[in-house]
Amino acid sequence: MSSVAVLTQESFAEHRSGLAQQQVKVTALNSEEENDPPTYKEAFPPLPEKAPCLEAAQEPAGPWSKIRPIKASVITQVFHVPLEERKYKDMNQFGEGEQAKICLDIMQKTGAHLELSLAKDQGLSIMVSGKLEAVMKARKEIVARLQTQASATVAIPKEHHRFVIGKNGEKLQDLELKTATKIQIPRPDDPSNQIKITGTKEGIEKARHEILLISAEQDKRAVERLDVEKVYHPFIAGPYNKLVSELMQDTGTRINIPPPSVNKTEIVFTGEKEQLAQAVARVKKIYEEKANSFTVSSVSAPSWLHRFIIGKKGQNLAKITQQMPKVHIEFTEGEDKITLEGPTEDVNVAQEQIEVMVKDLINRMDYAEINVDHKFHRHLIGKNGANINRIKDLYKVSVRIPPDNEKSNLIRIEGDPQGVQQAKKELLELASRMENERTKDLIIEQKFHRTIIGQKGERIREIREKFPEVIINFPDPAHKSDIVQLRGPKNEVEKCTKYMQKMVADLVENSFSISVPIFKQFHKNIIGKGGANIKKIREESNTKIDLPAENSNSETIVITGKRANCEAARHRILAIQKELANITEVEVSIPSKLHNSLIGAKGRFIRSIMEECGGVHIHFPTEGSGSDTVTIRGPAQDVEKAKKQLLHLAEEKQTKSYTVDLRAKPEYHKFLIGKGGGNIRKVRDNTGARIIFPTPEDKDQELITIMGTEEAVKEAQKELEALIKNLDNVVEDSMVVDPKHHRHFVIRRGQVLREIADEYGGVMVSFPRSGTQSDKVTLKGAKDCVEAAKKRIQEIIEDLEAQVTIECTIPQKFHRSIMGPKGSRIQQITRDYGVQIKFPDREENPAPVAEPAVQENGEEGGEGKDGKDADPSSPKKCDIIIISGRREKCEAAKEALQALVPVTIEVEVPFDLHRYIIGQKGSGIRKMMDEFEVNIQVPAPELQSDIITITGLATNLDRAKAGLLERGKAEQEDRALRSFKLTVTVDPKYHPKIIGRKGAVITQIRTEHEVNIQFPDKDDESQAQDQITITGYEKNAEAARDAIMKIVGELEQMVSEDVTLDHRVHARIIGARGKAIRKIMDEFKVDIRFPQSGAPDPNCVTVTGLPENVEEAIDHILNLEEEYLADVVDNEAMQVYMKPSSHEESKAPSKGFVVRDAPWATVNNEKAPDMSSSEDFPSFGAQVAPKTLPWGPKR
Repeated sequence: MSSVAVLTQESFAEHRSGLAQQQVKVTALNSEEENDPPTYKEAFPPLPEKAPCLEAAQEPAGPWSKIRPIKASVITQVFHVPLEERKYKDMNQFGEGEQAKICLDIMQKTGAHLELSLAKDQGLSIMVSGKLEAVMKARKEIVARLQTQASATVAIPKEHHRFVIGKNGEKLQDLELKTATKIQIPRPDDPSNQIKITGTKEGIEKARHEILLISAEQDKRAVERLDVEKVYHPFIAGPYNKLVSELMQDTGTRINIPPPSVNKTEIVFTGEKEQLAQAVARVKKIYEEKANSFTVSSVSAPSWLHRFIIGKKGQNLAKITQQMPKVHIEFTEGEDKITLEGPTEDVNVAQEQIEVMVKDLINRMDYAEINVDHKFHRHLIGKNGANINRIKDLYKVSVRIPPDNEKSNLIRIEGDPQGVQQAKKELLELASRMENERTKDLIIEQKFHRTIIGQKGERIREIREKFPEVIINFPDPAHKSDIVQLRGPKNEVEKCTKYMQKMVADLVENSFSISVPIFKQFHKNIIGKGGANIKKIREESNTKIDLPAENSNSETIVITGKRANCEAARHRILAIQKELANITEVEVSIPSKLHNSLIGAKGRFIRSIMEECGGVHIHFPTEGSGSDTVTIRGPAQDVEKAKKQLLHLAEEKQTKSYTVDLRAKPEYHKFLIGKGGGNIRKVRDNTGARIIFPTPEDKDQELITIMGTEEAVKEAQKELEALIKNLDNVVEDSMVVDPKHHRHFVIRRGQVLREIADEYGGVMVSFPRSGTQSDKVTLKGAKDCVEAAKKRIQEIIEDLEAQVTIECTIPQKFHRSIMGPKGSRIQQITRDYGVQIKFPDREENPAPVAEPAVQENGEEGGEGKDGKDADPSSPKKCDIIIISGRREKCEAAKEALQALVPVTIEVEVPFDLHRYIIGQKGSGIRKMMDEFEVNIQVPAPELQSDIITITGLATNLDRAKAGLLERGKAEQEDRALRSFKLTVTVDPKYHPKIIGRKGAVITQIRTEHEVNIQFPDKDDESQAQDQITITGYEKNAEAARDAIMKIVGELEQMVSEDVTLDHRVHARIIGARGKAIRKIMDEFKVDIRFPQSGAPDPNCVTVTGLPENVEEAIDHILNLEEEYLADVVDNEAMQVYMKPSSHEESKAPSKGFVVRDAPWATVNNEKAPDMSSSEDFPSFGAQVAPKTLPWGPKR
């Protein structure tokens, strides 16, 4: 509410006199200011001092004197149970049995502490400690459970029962706790007045006494009922029940006035008889007064206006009720009237005011009702009421939307007539739009949902911005649903659907995947150094390429993307493999109906052929394609072998295929296959049947499949069953092995023994324990396996006895390259030749010069004669590699090691070709080093040397040298082609246009046609100024020339016109940093040149371009000149009347603010305060540094 200040004649006179005095003072001060400065107290008047509060000193202690003393929260009470009232008398030992259990239970329930003791008279003393409430509960429990119970009845009038019970039964509960009894009061519908008390004799007596006291107290009280008309009840109650409260306090009587909602006229009085009579008399008096001067009236007002009459938070009504507090105004919902009750005069005044208010509201307010399906209501309201609040604020109306539980369609709009109509129109438009809305379910595979949503919702945000009226809902990932819901206007939903379907189609197209089997050894070449090759293939083919992990056995590379792109990437990867190795590809025609049977369950059959034929790759066409072509890829010899086997198998399948399954323990499989597949090949050659063993991935590791003609299969089955039977026949045998060889078999956790067991059907080989000098070795297993194992152990012993150690001297600097990546080369030699190779430790700091040994105590230093006679030409210890094994194998291994020592050769390549060989950022030379597996060293540019050094294996050097020379030769030929020169004659005035702004035009031509374009030097007079030289491939140079001539042709059609523009508007036309003029030039496609400072004609502006564009541009800038010139003239006219700037006026130096009688001008303190002192002038919130005293800080 706004408040209004009323200014009376008297207050106005006071105000004037006060103002006049102040004005006089100020005038006087101003007149004296120059001659006599003000005093310190006048300039800075002191704050009034606080008067000492004498009243407070005379007052007594006040509320503090009323504080009660604090009592302890824990109390202790002792209860006594006589012997005759004890429940548990017959106990063998005190503190045991049921009594003890009950005490523990009471302690847990109530939280009180119990201590029991036995008195001399065999009575029970119980000490209970704890909080008062807990002690009382514990006492009740003790009486009920440890003491025998008695019962008695007490009769009191039925109307007194409620006083015994008390409010919410609290009084009864307190009484039961105090007396430790159970009190049963008859129900209100029971006519009996008998109250039953159960408990100990003492407790019953106490409870009986208390109940009789309550009844006696109630006997003193009287009850009277007074019938008063309902309309007078508010006057008896008074505002906020103030009157009736005062009456009850004065008389000590309880007065019960029925609430407005209860249709009763009876007022009930309860209390002492004398006081009750007083209260009844006073109420009758109020009633009689009001009955004589009371009127009930009504004002006609539509029910929808009621809330506007009441006002926000009852503000409008409060104005009336404050003026006439005795008038009661009642609004009844749904009725078109307002009821007024109160004194006649007040009611008439209030009625007039309300009628005026109603009339005003009817004139300026209107309402409208619209029907909108309730299912659209929440959309009309919007998120957090956004839509409906916007409409309310915009049109200044009130909109009443029914709650959901009413299921009503009626929406009511109230407010300004114009606002109501506008709000109605907008709401109906929104509703009709919603009725036109449709919901569409789009089926999109869930795997694409995350891609459509994008990282942090970026992609879906773009879609929503594109179609703002469409709501897109994705299902919860946990529900595994493919349905995406779109909701919005029909046309927008359709557009959004098409857009999203196209996006999904692109995703499906881009998710095509093919697998390319590539031999594992070539994966590194496909990846390239630092991933260069694979990155290039990915970028150029726009595909995703996944290679198997380095430690994985898989050879398959997976390519994902568009089908055509995937095929292109696959072709490039296969081309790399083909280049690197002698890989051939053969296509075999096999009827498609046989493909599944040839592949076998989970690819078992085809895998066996691939493994047998050196790991060739066999690719069958996709199922359902109808193609008969099967592709075999790999080394030529293995491909041919696989082709024969595949065709033979297909022929067998086509003619008469027969299959049998056998079972054998997995440990027998290696023995059945034999070393290098010898045993199984023998069976296959004898019978012509194909035998397939399970792979480690197969679930059934015992299953062996035999395929072929029935006769061949049965014969192979017979042979294999005989072998398996022999293997099942377990025998035990022994052999003699010299103890010196035992260690070789058991070292590395018995690796050699494990290999023998794996190879020979799981035969168990037991060597004697270390420490025993026995040479007997026991073998246990299948007879054939034991024999084969014995033979193998004998071979190993022969190798050990024939073992020699030789030295191979290779400089330490080559050791790393000999080992190869992760020691792969050395591991290969160890496997191939069956030898052990040990490299020496690296020499950290080799001493360049051997110093003479120092003599101590007359003895010679070093190690005697050996130290003296050391041969300087003998090899260093760090260069010696030790090879152990059979002599012939050690020699072969030594040759293999020496073959791995890198060799260095020099190749002469013209110095000017070096940078082309190196390539951009070294990419060319890196590619050659990867391709030929060599290191290529190019001399530094400052050396101007033609010699390039190649270091690597002797086998690779020739290829690398040939490749280097070929690259140099190709570069020379390419350079000759690139050196083609062409000259173009162009008028020098067009050169700037051909070059373009910051060289943009010429740079584009150079980049697009890959040529070098040279313009003549302006300062060199010997050069022809109209000649432009183009250098590059002939075809590209001609294309660049045509592009330049095209620009010249366009420039020749252009015209230049001079236009006179007032120099004062040039800056406005050019704009900030030339922004405005650039916009004009771009719009009209012209070039506009303004005169430079100091030009003879400062108003001359040149416009160049096509004739029609030049004319339009000139018209535009002349219009701008006219507009801007008017502003310039106005500004110049204003300058005449402008006051000169303040800095031009000379000012006398100010004396500053001066005061008299300041504290610092007194005799005691002559010094002015130090403004920089933080102690004298502390800043807010900062600590003041304490004064330093001679005896330290104050304590």
